[in-house]
Amino acid sequence: MSSNVVENLESSRRHRIPPAPGARLSLALLLAINLFNYVDRYILAAAEPAIQKQFFKAGDPNAEALMGMLATAFIVSYMLMAPVLGWLADRTSRWLLVGISVMVWSLASGASGLASFFMMLLITRLFVGVGEAGYGPAAPTILSDLYPVSYRGSVLSWFYAAIPVGSALGFVIGGIITQHVGWRVAFYAVVPPGLLLGILCFFMKDPRRGQVDHGHHEAEHKAKMADYLMLLKTPSYVLDTMGMAAMTFAIGGISFWIPKYFVDQRHAGTLGSVNTVFGGIVVVGGLLATLSGGWAGDRLLKRFPGSYFMVSAIGILLACPFVIAMVYAPFPWAWVMCFFAVFCLFFNTGPSNAILANVTHPSVRATAFAVNICVIHILGDAASPPILGKIGHYSWNAAFLVVAGVMASAAFFWFAGIRYLERDTALAMTRLATEPSGFKAQQQGPTHG
Repeated sequence: MSSNVVENLESSRRHRIPPAPGARLSLALLLAINLFNYVDRYILAAAEPAIQKQFFKAGDPNAEALMGMLATAFIVSYMLMAPVLGWLADRTSRWLLVGISVMVWSLASGASGLASFFMMLLITRLFVGVGEAGYGPAAPTILSDLYPVSYRGSVLSWFYAAIPVGSALGFVIGGIITQHVGWRVAFYAVVPPGLLLGILCFFMKDPRRGQVDHGHHEAEHKAKMADYLMLLKTPSYVLDTMGMAAMTFAIGGISFWIPKYFVDQRHAGTLGSVNTVFGGIVVVGGLLATLSGGWAGDRLLKRFPGSYFMVSAIGILLACPFVIAMVYAPFPWAWVMCFFAVFCLFFNTGPSNAILANVTHPSVRATAFAVNICVIHILGDAASPPILGKIGHYSWNAAFLVVAGVMASAAFFWFAGIRYLERDTALAMTRLATEPSGFKAQQQGPTHG
């Protein structure tokens, strides 16, 4: 490892950089936005039976497939637009982009309630994906420019804790409103808070990129294509993205098929009761795991520079036997195994996202998150439901064994990344093909520390 890198590492260990001014307010606002983000997403799932009844006749053989296209439309627009809007986030005010994005998806959700025919509903879901694609890559980079490396695991865990909580609230709020006043009102209800949160973003000051990263220098840098290609030459980034893709495959498949599997194959109860129990497991297990995983990664970072990879790898590796036990254990023990599987699956959320922030230069960080979003959804939850459904047609036990195998592959990628993380974190601020102010990217040296 070069002498400059060694000096950076030693200095960062001696000097604990505090969060930037306004960090807590920004975290609170972005956490609230992320919560409504997932509420918006899952209101559709809660209202789906009523929507299907509105637009399709009973017994229509194409109804389920076309309703499924509503989720596909969101995922496709989200994946394809994330790299484009991530590139924009590297070049403009991220708070402005976040504010506009929140308002776009909130208005698109409200427009879903106005849909008078199915194609109009499909188009509104496309715009929901576009709005979230502008928010998804920008938000974590704002937090990364407010909180230094030593805090990022815990901070991003708080931010991503909105995933299990918001998802459950979406089911609950959407279900209650749909039952009492109709599915259209469920979509209208999310518009006012979304617009308010979007407007608040316009009053926030965009943090200076890289201001809390060790080795930051003031020169502005507009990234070029060669700078983005440096992501592919950063082992920690590539291995983390592959691990997250495998994890997303597992979570996407489990969340989609578990209710049907427990009802049809294991006879665990009615669909309503199974959804209630599974939803509770996701909220409690997911929330506890997300927060504790970030805390563990930050605490171990003081002694072990590869802690974010290690915590992620161990967590998802422990999930494998619990998934297998869930398939074979009798009820109610199957629910217990399900809880621990969910807990271990979510344990990596904060650390794996902190890796993305820590090993990328601030001028390309939003694009790095955007490319990660695109890859993990293409290889993950966009692919897993149909693949596992096809396998499950012959054997659901085999389908969940495949899930366990994919989770083991995630552990493999994350264990492989441990050796690179210290070096890649130290090189992040110099890892550009064309550094301003005469800086040159220092990428020579051994492949690990």
